[in-house]
Amino acid sequence: MTPLQRARRHLRAHPLVLDVALAAAVLACMLAASFVDPHGKHGGGWTARNPDALSLVLMVLGAAALVLRRRAPMKVLAFTGTASVVESVTADPRAPVAMSAVIALYTVASTTDRPTTWRVGLLTMTVLTGSAMLAGPLPWYAQENLGIFAWTGMAATAGDAVRSRRAFVDAIRERAERAERTREEEARRRVAEERLRIARDLHDVVAHHIALVNVQAGVAAHVMDKRPDQAKEALAHVREASRSALNELRATVGLLRQSGDPEAPTEPAPGLHRLAELVGTFHNAGLQVEVARADQGTTLPAAIDLAAYRVIQEALTNVQKHAGTEAKAEVSVVRVGPNIEITVLDNGPGQDDGPEEGGGHGLLGMRERVTAVGGDCTAGPRYGGGFRVHAILPVKSRPRAADSAATPV
Repeated sequence: MTPLQRARRHLRAHPLVLDVALAAAVLACMLAASFVDPHGKHGGGWTARNPDALSLVLMVLGAAALVLRRRAPMKVLAFTGTASVVESVTADPRAPVAMSAVIALYTVASTTDRPTTWRVGLLTMTVLTGSAMLAGPLPWYAQENLGIFAWTGMAATAGDAVRSRRAFVDAIRERAERAERTREEEARRRVAEERLRIARDLHDVVAHHIALVNVQAGVAAHVMDKRPDQAKEALAHVREASRSALNELRATVGLLRQSGDPEAPTEPAPGLHRLAELVGTFHNAGLQVEVARADQGTTLPAAIDLAAYRVIQEALTNVQKHAGTEAKAEVSVVRVGPNIEITVLDNGPGQDDGPEEGGGHGLLGMRERVTAVGGDCTAGPRYGGGFRVHAILPVKSRPRAADSAATPV
Protein backbone atom coordinates (compact mmCIF):
# COMPACT_ATOMS: atom_id res chain seq x y z
CA MET A 1 0.00 0.00 0.00
CA THR A 2 1.39 3.41 -1.02
CA PRO A 3 1.68 6.29 1.44
CA LEU A 4 -1.14 8.11 -0.37
CA GLN A 5 -3.46 5.12 0.01
CA ARG A 6 -2.58 4.81 3.69
CA ALA A 7 -3.33 8.49 4.18
CA ARG A 8 -6.71 8.19 2.45
CA ARG A 9 -7.64 5.18 4.57
CA HIS A 10 -6.66 7.04 7.73
CA LEU A 11 -8.73 10.07 6.74
CA ARG A 12 -11.77 7.88 5.99
CA ALA A 13 -11.41 6.29 9.40
CA HIS A 14 -11.05 9.71 11.11
CA PRO A 15 -13.28 12.21 9.26
CA LEU A 16 -12.90 14.85 11.99
CA VAL A 17 -9.19 15.09 11.20
CA LEU A 18 -10.06 15.74 7.56
CA ASP A 19 -12.56 18.45 8.53
CA VAL A 20 -10.01 20.17 10.79
CA ALA A 21 -7.43 20.10 8.00
CA LEU A 22 -10.00 21.46 5.53
CA ALA A 23 -10.99 24.26 7.92
CA ALA A 24 -7.33 25.21 8.36
CA ALA A 25 -6.75 25.22 4.59
CA VAL A 26 -9.85 27.37 3.98
CA LEU A 27 -8.76 29.82 6.69
CA ALA A 28 -5.29 30.07 5.15
CA CYS A 29 -6.78 30.77 1.71
CA MET A 30 -9.18 33.41 3.07
CA LEU A 31 -6.39 35.16 5.02
CA ALA A 32 -4.09 35.12 2.00
CA ALA A 33 -6.81 36.53 -0.26
CA SER A 34 -7.80 39.19 2.28
CA PHE A 35 -4.34 40.78 2.19
CA VAL A 36 -4.33 41.08 -1.62
CA ASP A 37 -6.29 43.64 -3.62
CA PRO A 38 -6.68 42.50 -7.26
CA HIS A 39 -7.63 46.02 -8.44
CA GLY A 40 -5.06 48.12 -6.66
CA LYS A 41 -5.31 51.82 -6.12
CA HIS A 42 -6.79 53.87 -8.92
CA GLY A 43 -7.41 50.69 -11.01
CA GLY A 44 -3.80 49.54 -10.96
CA GLY A 45 -2.45 45.99 -10.60
CA TRP A 46 -2.23 43.70 -7.59
CA THR A 47 -1.40 45.49 -4.32
CA ALA A 48 -1.36 44.66 -0.61
CA ARG A 49 -4.13 45.68 1.76
CA ASN A 50 -5.03 45.34 5.42
CA PRO A 51 -8.43 43.79 6.30
CA ASP A 52 -10.26 45.20 9.29
CA ALA A 53 -10.64 43.34 12.57
CA LEU A 54 -14.28 42.35 11.92
CA SER A 55 -13.32 40.63 8.67
CA LEU A 56 -10.57 38.68 10.43
CA VAL A 57 -13.00 37.58 13.16
CA LEU A 58 -15.60 36.52 10.58
CA MET A 59 -13.02 34.53 8.63
CA VAL A 60 -11.87 32.69 11.75
CA LEU A 61 -15.45 31.94 12.84
CA GLY A 62 -16.49 30.79 9.35
CA ALA A 63 -13.49 28.43 9.06
CA ALA A 64 -14.02 27.09 12.59
CA ALA A 65 -17.65 26.30 11.80
CA LEU A 66 -16.53 23.99 8.97
CA VAL A 67 -15.19 21.55 11.56
CA LEU A 68 -18.83 20.66 12.33
CA ARG A 69 -20.01 20.51 8.72
CA ARG A 70 -20.68 16.73 8.77
CA ARG A 71 -22.62 16.79 12.03
CA ALA A 72 -24.89 19.76 11.28
CA PRO A 73 -24.54 20.80 7.62
CA MET A 74 -27.62 23.05 7.54
CA LYS A 75 -26.66 24.94 10.69
CA VAL A 76 -23.09 25.39 9.47
CA LEU A 77 -24.39 26.72 6.13
CA ALA A 78 -26.71 29.15 7.92
CA PHE A 79 -23.87 30.37 10.16
CA THR A 80 -21.31 30.79 7.38
CA GLY A 81 -23.93 32.39 5.11
CA THR A 82 -24.80 34.91 7.82
CA ALA A 83 -21.12 35.70 8.35
CA SER A 84 -20.70 36.21 4.58
CA VAL A 85 -23.69 38.59 4.43
CA VAL A 86 -22.37 40.61 7.40
CA GLU A 87 -18.94 40.81 5.81
CA SER A 88 -20.40 41.89 2.44
CA VAL A 89 -22.40 44.71 4.04
CA THR A 90 -19.90 46.05 6.60
CA ALA A 91 -16.37 45.28 5.45
CA ASP A 92 -14.33 47.66 3.35
CA PRO A 93 -12.14 46.38 1.79
CA ARG A 94 -13.91 43.16 1.10
CA ALA A 95 -12.63 39.82 2.52
CA PRO A 96 -13.45 36.36 1.05
CA VAL A 97 -15.55 35.09 3.95
CA ALA A 98 -17.99 33.61 1.38
CA MET A 99 -15.46 30.83 0.76
CA SER A 100 -16.58 29.12 3.97
CA ALA A 101 -20.22 29.36 2.87
CA VAL A 102 -19.31 27.77 -0.47
CA ILE A 103 -17.76 24.76 1.30
CA ALA A 104 -20.78 24.50 3.62
CA LEU A 105 -23.17 24.59 0.62
CA TYR A 106 -21.19 21.80 -1.05
CA THR A 107 -21.53 19.69 2.10
CA VAL A 108 -25.30 20.22 2.23
CA ALA A 109 -25.66 19.28 -1.44
CA SER A 110 -23.57 16.11 -1.03
CA THR A 111 -25.53 14.86 2.00
CA THR A 112 -29.16 15.67 1.13
CA ASP A 113 -31.51 14.95 -1.75
CA ARG A 114 -31.77 16.86 -5.02
CA PRO A 115 -34.91 18.92 -4.25
CA THR A 116 -33.32 20.13 -1.00
CA THR A 117 -30.13 20.96 -2.85
CA TRP A 118 -32.03 23.04 -5.41
CA ARG A 119 -33.98 24.97 -2.78
CA VAL A 120 -31.06 25.59 -0.45
CA GLY A 121 -28.65 26.33 -3.32
CA LEU A 122 -30.94 28.91 -4.94
CA LEU A 123 -31.62 30.55 -1.56
CA THR A 124 -27.91 30.74 -0.68
CA MET A 125 -26.98 32.02 -4.14
CA THR A 126 -29.69 34.68 -4.07
CA VAL A 127 -28.94 35.92 -0.54
CA LEU A 128 -25.15 36.08 -0.88
CA THR A 129 -25.12 37.55 -4.39
CA GLY A 130 -27.98 39.96 -3.68
CA SER A 131 -26.42 41.30 -0.47
CA ALA A 132 -23.07 41.76 -2.21
CA MET A 133 -24.62 43.58 -5.19
CA LEU A 134 -27.11 45.74 -3.34
CA ALA A 135 -25.36 46.56 -0.06
CA GLY A 136 -21.68 46.02 -0.78
CA PRO A 137 -19.11 48.75 -1.40
CA LEU A 138 -18.41 47.59 -4.96
CA PRO A 139 -20.63 48.16 -8.02
CA TRP A 140 -23.24 45.49 -8.57
CA TYR A 141 -21.50 44.29 -11.72
CA ALA A 142 -18.12 43.89 -10.01
CA GLN A 143 -16.17 40.72 -10.69
CA GLU A 144 -16.25 39.68 -7.01
CA ASN A 145 -20.06 39.76 -6.97
CA LEU A 146 -20.31 37.61 -10.09
CA GLY A 147 -17.69 35.30 -8.55
CA ILE A 148 -19.94 34.67 -5.53
CA PHE A 149 -22.78 33.75 -7.89
CA ALA A 150 -20.58 31.36 -9.87
CA TRP A 151 -18.90 29.72 -6.86
CA THR A 152 -22.17 29.02 -5.03
CA GLY A 153 -23.70 27.55 -8.18
CA MET A 154 -20.68 25.30 -8.76
CA ALA A 155 -20.66 24.19 -5.10
CA ALA A 156 -24.29 23.08 -5.27
CA THR A 157 -23.74 21.33 -8.61
CA ALA A 158 -20.56 19.57 -7.48
CA GLY A 159 -22.14 18.43 -4.21
CA ASP A 160 -25.18 17.02 -6.03
CA ALA A 161 -22.92 15.20 -8.51
CA VAL A 162 -20.90 13.64 -5.67
CA ARG A 163 -24.10 12.55 -3.91
CA SER A 164 -25.47 11.01 -7.13
CA ARG A 165 -22.24 9.13 -7.79
CA ARG A 166 -22.13 7.85 -4.21
CA ALA A 167 -25.74 6.66 -4.47
CA PHE A 168 -24.97 4.97 -7.81
CA VAL A 169 -21.94 3.16 -6.39
CA ASP A 170 -23.92 2.09 -3.32
CA ALA A 171 -26.71 0.77 -5.55
CA ILE A 172 -24.23 -1.24 -7.65
CA ARG A 173 -22.61 -2.62 -4.50
CA GLU A 174 -26.00 -3.56 -3.06
CA ARG A 175 -27.02 -5.32 -6.28
CA ALA A 176 -23.73 -7.21 -6.32
CA GLU A 177 -24.18 -8.28 -2.70
CA ARG A 178 -27.79 -9.30 -3.38
CA ALA A 179 -26.71 -11.28 -6.44
CA GLU A 180 -23.99 -12.98 -4.38
CA ARG A 181 -26.51 -13.87 -1.68
CA THR A 182 -28.89 -15.19 -4.34
CA ARG A 183 -26.15 -17.37 -5.83
CA GLU A 184 -25.25 -18.72 -2.41
CA GLU A 185 -28.90 -19.46 -1.58
CA GLU A 186 -29.37 -21.17 -4.96
CA ALA A 187 -26.25 -23.25 -4.37
CA ARG A 188 -27.47 -24.25 -0.91
CA ARG A 189 -30.89 -25.13 -2.32
CA ARG A 190 -29.37 -27.29 -5.04
CA VAL A 191 -27.12 -29.02 -2.52
CA ALA A 192 -30.11 -29.72 -0.26
CA GLU A 193 -32.12 -31.11 -3.19
CA GLU A 194 -29.22 -33.30 -4.28
CA ARG A 195 -28.74 -34.60 -0.74
CA LEU A 196 -32.45 -35.42 -0.55
CA ARG A 197 -32.35 -37.21 -3.90
CA ILE A 198 -29.32 -39.26 -2.88
CA ALA A 199 -30.97 -40.08 0.44
CA ARG A 200 -34.05 -41.35 -1.40
CA ASP A 201 -31.91 -43.47 -3.71
CA LEU A 202 -30.00 -44.94 -0.81
CA HIS A 203 -33.22 -45.71 1.02
CA ASP A 204 -34.74 -47.41 -2.02
CA VAL A 205 -31.63 -49.50 -2.68
CA VAL A 206 -31.09 -50.52 0.93
CA ALA A 207 -34.76 -51.17 1.74
CA HIS A 208 -35.28 -53.36 -1.34
CA HIS A 209 -32.14 -55.46 -1.37
CA ILE A 210 -31.67 -55.83 2.36
CA ALA A 211 -35.31 -56.94 2.69
CA LEU A 212 -34.67 -59.63 0.07
CA VAL A 213 -31.44 -60.68 1.76
CA ASN A 214 -33.27 -60.92 5.07
CA VAL A 215 -36.03 -63.11 3.61
CA GLN A 216 -33.68 -65.43 1.75
CA ALA A 217 -31.35 -65.74 4.71
CA GLY A 218 -34.33 -66.73 6.85
CA VAL A 219 -35.36 -69.35 4.31
CA ALA A 220 -31.82 -70.73 4.18
CA ALA A 221 -31.62 -70.98 7.95
CA HIS A 222 -35.00 -72.73 8.10
CA VAL A 223 -34.28 -75.45 5.52
CA MET A 224 -30.52 -75.81 6.01
CA ASP A 225 -30.73 -79.20 7.76
CA LYS A 226 -33.65 -80.84 5.93
CA ARG A 227 -33.34 -79.42 2.40
CA PRO A 228 -29.76 -78.29 1.74
CA ASP A 229 -30.39 -77.85 -1.99
CA GLN A 230 -33.10 -75.26 -1.32
CA ALA A 231 -30.82 -73.61 1.25
CA LYS A 232 -28.08 -73.31 -1.37
CA GLU A 233 -30.54 -71.75 -3.79
CA ALA A 234 -31.64 -69.25 -1.15
CA LEU A 235 -28.01 -68.37 -0.40
CA ALA A 236 -27.40 -67.87 -4.12
CA HIS A 237 -30.27 -65.39 -4.14
CA VAL A 238 -28.73 -63.68 -1.11
CA ARG A 239 -25.42 -63.39 -2.97
CA GLU A 240 -27.15 -61.99 -6.07
CA ALA A 241 -29.21 -59.47 -4.06
CA SER A 242 -26.16 -58.30 -2.11
CA ARG A 243 -24.16 -57.91 -5.34
CA SER A 244 -26.95 -55.80 -6.87
CA ALA A 245 -27.13 -53.70 -3.70
CA LEU A 246 -23.38 -53.07 -3.79
CA ASN A 247 -23.49 -52.07 -7.45
CA GLU A 248 -26.34 -49.59 -6.93
CA LEU A 249 -24.75 -48.21 -3.77
CA ARG A 250 -21.47 -47.74 -5.63
CA ALA A 251 -23.25 -45.87 -8.43
CA THR A 252 -25.12 -43.64 -5.96
CA VAL A 253 -22.13 -42.86 -3.75
CA GLY A 254 -20.08 -42.19 -6.88
CA LEU A 255 -22.10 -38.99 -7.30
CA LEU A 256 -20.44 -37.64 -4.17
CA ARG A 257 -16.90 -37.98 -5.47
CA GLN A 258 -14.70 -34.97 -6.10
CA SER A 259 -13.27 -34.06 -9.48
CA GLY A 260 -9.89 -35.66 -8.68
CA ASP A 261 -11.36 -38.98 -7.51
CA PRO A 262 -11.59 -42.07 -9.71
CA GLU A 263 -14.41 -42.04 -12.19
CA ALA A 264 -17.83 -43.18 -11.02
CA PRO A 265 -19.50 -46.17 -12.67
CA THR A 266 -21.20 -45.41 -15.95
CA GLU A 267 -23.99 -47.96 -15.60
CA PRO A 268 -27.32 -46.33 -16.58
CA ALA A 269 -29.91 -45.67 -13.91
CA PRO A 270 -32.60 -48.35 -13.55
CA GLY A 271 -35.96 -47.85 -15.24
CA LEU A 272 -39.05 -49.70 -16.39
CA HIS A 273 -36.92 -51.67 -18.86
CA ARG A 274 -35.64 -53.55 -15.80
CA LEU A 275 -39.10 -54.20 -14.36
CA ALA A 276 -38.98 -57.93 -15.21
CA GLU A 277 -35.63 -58.23 -13.46
CA LEU A 278 -37.01 -56.41 -10.41
CA VAL A 279 -40.10 -58.61 -10.23
CA GLY A 280 -37.87 -61.66 -10.59
CA THR A 281 -35.98 -60.78 -7.42
CA PHE A 282 -39.26 -60.73 -5.50
CA HIS A 283 -40.32 -64.03 -7.09
CA ASN A 284 -37.10 -65.53 -5.83
CA ALA A 285 -37.91 -64.19 -2.36
CA GLY A 286 -41.25 -66.00 -2.40
CA LEU A 287 -43.58 -63.11 -3.23
CA GLN A 288 -46.17 -63.73 -5.90
CA VAL A 289 -46.27 -60.73 -8.27
CA GLU A 290 -48.40 -60.33 -11.37
CA VAL A 291 -47.50 -57.62 -13.91
CA ALA A 292 -49.76 -56.00 -16.47
CA ARG A 293 -48.36 -53.43 -18.87
CA ALA A 294 -50.08 -51.21 -21.44
CA ASP A 295 -47.33 -48.69 -22.17
CA GLN A 296 -45.82 -50.15 -25.32
CA GLY A 297 -43.93 -47.64 -27.42
CA THR A 298 -43.67 -45.07 -24.63
CA THR A 299 -40.23 -43.58 -24.04
CA LEU A 300 -39.85 -41.82 -20.71
CA PRO A 301 -37.26 -39.23 -19.69
CA ALA A 302 -34.54 -40.64 -17.45
CA ALA A 303 -35.79 -38.92 -14.27
CA ILE A 304 -39.40 -40.10 -14.77
CA ASP A 305 -38.28 -43.60 -15.75
CA LEU A 306 -36.20 -43.83 -12.57
CA ALA A 307 -39.08 -42.47 -10.46
CA ALA A 308 -41.45 -45.10 -11.88
CA TYR A 309 -38.97 -47.87 -11.16
CA ARG A 310 -38.38 -46.67 -7.60
CA VAL A 311 -42.13 -46.41 -6.89
CA ILE A 312 -42.67 -50.05 -7.89
CA GLN A 313 -39.54 -51.14 -6.03
CA GLU A 314 -40.56 -49.38 -2.81
CA ALA A 315 -44.17 -50.59 -3.02
CA LEU A 316 -43.15 -54.24 -3.54
CA THR A 317 -40.57 -53.96 -0.78
CA ASN A 318 -43.28 -52.79 1.59
CA VAL A 319 -45.45 -55.71 0.52
CA GLN A 320 -42.57 -58.10 1.17
CA LYS A 321 -41.90 -56.61 4.59
CA HIS A 322 -45.39 -55.94 5.92
CA ALA A 323 -48.08 -57.86 4.02
CA GLY A 324 -47.30 -61.36 5.27
CA THR A 325 -45.97 -64.52 3.69
CA GLU A 326 -49.19 -65.39 1.84
CA ALA A 327 -49.68 -61.97 0.25
CA LYS A 328 -49.91 -61.45 -3.49
CA ALA A 329 -49.09 -58.26 -5.38
CA GLU A 330 -50.33 -56.86 -8.66
CA VAL A 331 -48.40 -54.28 -10.67
CA SER A 332 -49.90 -52.36 -13.58
CA VAL A 333 -48.19 -49.80 -15.81
CA VAL A 334 -50.64 -48.04 -18.14
CA ARG A 335 -50.30 -45.13 -20.55
CA VAL A 336 -53.27 -42.78 -20.07
CA GLY A 337 -53.09 -39.71 -22.33
CA PRO A 338 -50.05 -37.61 -21.41
CA ASN A 339 -49.35 -39.64 -18.26
CA ILE A 340 -48.10 -43.00 -17.12
CA GLU A 341 -50.16 -44.49 -14.29
CA ILE A 342 -48.54 -47.01 -11.98
CA THR A 343 -50.60 -49.06 -9.54
CA VAL A 344 -49.34 -51.60 -7.02
CA LEU A 345 -51.98 -53.60 -5.13
CA ASP A 346 -51.68 -56.35 -2.53
CA ASN A 347 -54.09 -58.42 -0.50
CA GLY A 348 -52.09 -58.50 2.71
CA PRO A 349 -53.99 -58.09 5.98
CA GLY A 350 -53.64 -55.10 8.30
CA GLN A 351 -51.25 -52.82 6.47
CA ASP A 352 -52.73 -49.57 7.69
CA ASP A 353 -49.62 -48.70 9.65
CA GLY A 354 -47.22 -51.24 8.26
CA PRO A 355 -45.24 -49.27 5.68
CA GLU A 356 -44.55 -46.42 8.04
CA GLU A 357 -44.01 -48.26 11.32
CA GLY A 358 -40.80 -47.51 13.14
CA GLY A 359 -40.54 -44.07 11.59
CA GLY A 360 -39.75 -45.29 8.08
CA HIS A 361 -39.43 -42.83 5.21
CA GLY A 362 -40.47 -45.10 2.31
CA LEU A 363 -43.83 -43.59 1.42
CA LEU A 364 -42.62 -40.06 2.15
CA GLY A 365 -39.62 -40.49 -0.14
CA MET A 366 -41.88 -42.05 -2.79
CA ARG A 367 -44.21 -39.04 -2.77
CA GLU A 368 -41.29 -36.58 -2.85
CA ARG A 369 -39.71 -38.38 -5.78
CA VAL A 370 -42.95 -38.36 -7.79
CA THR A 371 -43.69 -34.72 -6.92
CA ALA A 372 -40.17 -33.73 -7.98
CA VAL A 373 -40.88 -34.78 -11.58
CA GLY A 374 -44.30 -33.12 -11.68
CA GLY A 375 -46.45 -36.15 -10.81
CA ASP A 376 -48.81 -37.18 -8.05
CA CYS A 377 -48.68 -40.15 -5.70
CA THR A 378 -51.25 -41.58 -3.28
CA ALA A 379 -50.98 -44.57 -0.97
CA GLY A 380 -53.37 -46.08 1.54
CA PRO A 381 -55.30 -49.15 2.67
CA ARG A 382 -57.73 -50.82 0.31
CA TYR A 383 -61.35 -51.47 1.14
CA GLY A 384 -61.59 -55.04 2.35
CA GLY A 385 -57.89 -55.37 3.19
CA GLY A 386 -54.55 -54.85 1.57
CA PHE A 387 -52.76 -51.75 0.41
CA ARG A 388 -52.75 -49.62 -2.75
CA VAL A 389 -50.05 -47.38 -4.18
CA HIS A 390 -51.01 -45.23 -7.17
CA ALA A 391 -48.67 -42.86 -8.98
CA ILE A 392 -49.37 -40.62 -11.97
CA LEU A 393 -46.23 -39.53 -13.82
CA PRO A 394 -46.07 -37.22 -16.86
CA VAL A 395 -44.66 -38.75 -20.00
CA LYS A 396 -42.75 -35.50 -20.60
CA SER A 397 -40.87 -33.70 -17.86
CA ARG A 398 -42.48 -30.59 -16.47
CA PRO A 399 -41.37 -28.27 -13.65
CA ARG A 400 -42.79 -28.54 -10.18
CA ALA A 401 -45.58 -26.17 -9.22
CA ALA A 402 -43.41 -24.36 -6.68
CA ASP A 403 -40.73 -23.70 -9.27
CA SER A 404 -43.28 -22.52 -11.81
CA ALA A 405 -44.81 -20.12 -9.33
CA ALA A 406 -41.41 -18.71 -8.46
CA THR A 407 -40.46 -18.06 -12.08
CA PRO A 408 -40.63 -14.31 -12.86
CA VAL A 409 -42.77 -13.16 -15.76
